[in-house]
Amino acid sequence: MPKSKLSTAKKRPPDPIAKIGWIQTDCHDPERLAAFWGAVLGVEVEDRFGNPVQYVNLAPASPDGPRVCFQRVPEAKATKNRVHLDVAVQEVDAAASRIIGLGGTRLPHDDYHEDGYSWRIMADPEGNEFCLIYGQYQPGPTW
Repeated sequence: MPKSKLSTAKKRPPDPIAKIGWIQTDCHDPERLAAFWGAVLGVEVEDRFGNPVQYVNLAPASPDGPRVCFQRVPEAKATKNRVHLDVAVQEVDAAASRIIGLGGTRLPHDDYHEDGYSWRIMADPEGNEFCLIYGQYQPGPTW
């Protein structure tokens, strides 16, 4: 009997083992990155831990969403991120300009366009890459 390449029947997703609660970013200055990302995401700092501060957690951007957090580490960022954030924006040029005004940078790449998505690669003040997603993708009605 030949194997089918893809099943068209809808399968019930498995029961989750966990859900994403926090997304940690290692950094030199958690306060600086929390201020940057808080402005980008439109959220406030929720918690700070340590003396001096070692961890800064932002409030979730949606009621059940994960918290974006920053953890002080001694070593510098050395290579491209293995994990990064993709953030949806309504107008990419205006969003990029505001992010640059906050201390972010646009990386020297052309915008990418693939499968109905468009994105621009940016970096936060410590060089952590992230993407601005725009174009055909439309953010939810709360915008």
